[in-house]
Amino acid sequence: MKHFGKVIGSALLSSVFLLPGSANAEIKERTIRFAFQNAQEHPQGQGAKKFAELVEQKSGGKIKVRLFPSGQLGGDLQTVSSIQGGTLDMTVLNAGLLVGQVKEFGLFDLPFLFDSAKQADAVVDGPFGQKLSETLVPKNLVGLGYWDLGFRNLTNSRRPVTKLEEIQGLKVRVVQSPLYIDLFNTLGANAVPLPFPELYTALEQKTVDGQENPATVIQTSKFAEVQKYLTFTRHVYNPQIVIFSKRVWDRYDAEEKKLVEEAAAEAKAYQRQVSRDAETKAVEQLKAQGMQLTELSPEEVARLRDKVKPVTEKFAKEANEAASKELFAEIEKARAAR
Repeated sequence: MKHFGKVIGSALLSSVFLLPGSANAEIKERTIRFAFQNAQEHPQGQGAKKFAELVEQKSGGKIKVRLFPSGQLGGDLQTVSSIQGGTLDMTVLNAGLLVGQVKEFGLFDLPFLFDSAKQADAVVDGPFGQKLSETLVPKNLVGLGYWDLGFRNLTNSRRPVTKLEEIQGLKVRVVQSPLYIDLFNTLGANAVPLPFPELYTALEQKTVDGQENPATVIQTSKFAEVQKYLTFTRHVYNPQIVIFSKRVWDRYDAEEKKLVEEAAAEAKAYQRQVSRDAETKAVEQLKAQGMQLTELSPEEVARLRDKVKPVTEKFAKEANEAASKELFAEIEKARAAR
């Protein structure tokens, strides 16, 4: 993609960095409208609340942040469109959902990319994540950092899954995405794409045997009532990206932009910790609710990773081969640094 390998353009330079002589600029009375899909109590909502508190504190109360949780203003893609048009200011969503804006964002959905959340942080906070964020500027979006949703794991009602062969034949609900369908079919399951609101009933009625989601989603959705076995496959890690309307951003002066960026950076650290603490708590609760938990051996994870290499290669090539190579190089660097 022509924008991907470029250095920061002049539009972003004027947006991001504090300009000389602007430190005493007057902060105006403003309201930031921040919409997102999860509930206020979810780690996503808690991160948004922290951001709101920080912005109000740093602006002396002049800049307010109004939160719209639980998809009040529409789904993710509708929200992104509103932000591009400047009728909404801000959101946070799965980075992979921006594939329609910049196809390289689809790389974040590739299976078994990261071994740990720390490794994912290093890549999204590093040159690759920053460069990808910069490609959003021509799309009237400004990236303000990446949050955490966690690793996706497999649950089912039929049997413990301790090795690759035990995935064979399971009917697994997946998100409505070609990558996820290919991924689970390649692992030997029968992938069944279904909208999330239909999932609990499908599990209860055994229309499907299992599903895959982060532990926090499994717990808050009460899947332990209809699923016996949870396997920590950690097959996909979903970084969340915080985005701001460039149309609105361009109306802010340098001091206001710097204030928002600082609040976003502090909220990011807070949200990641909240999300990871919530995951630990969710796992404990799922175990207490009677789920049988299985941790795969490193050798078995390697077998799963090898099995889905054709899926990784196919979708990496579709996204952008040069960007894929850059991403894999950054991951190797992060692995070597641990």
